[in-house]
Amino acid sequence: QVQLQESGPGLVKPSQTLSLTCTVSGGSITTNYWNWIRQPPGKGLEWMGAIAGSGSTFYSPSHGSRTSITRDTSKNQITLQLSSVTPEDTAVYYCARRSSAAGPHNYWGQGTQVTVSS
Repeated sequence: QVQLQESGPGLVKPSQTLSLTCTVSGGSITTNYWNWIRQPPGKGLEWMGAIAGSGSTFYSPSHGSRTSITRDTSKNQITLQLSSVTPEDTAVYYCARRSSAAGPHNYWGQGTQVTVSS
């Protein structure tokens, strides 16, 4: 059974860089597609980007160059970095797995709340 667990700071100050980690168990991150998705309060899910098993990365144009997704295969972890955060980046952040680039997200982490505030 594949399990995903997000971790990171719950509070980040404006203009700082947010860094979140997704630790994967029960499956290797060198296969499938590993995604970061967020849900701001009162809004829908927002796909931010993904890293494929090959290591290729894909980003939503909505966040431009602020987003970076990397991985550590030795730890089976995926990392999201979001730079120059503002209060609008306050959200629950999820990592999720897809079996293909455009397929459904069939495994999800529980999510981690991130608040951007001074």
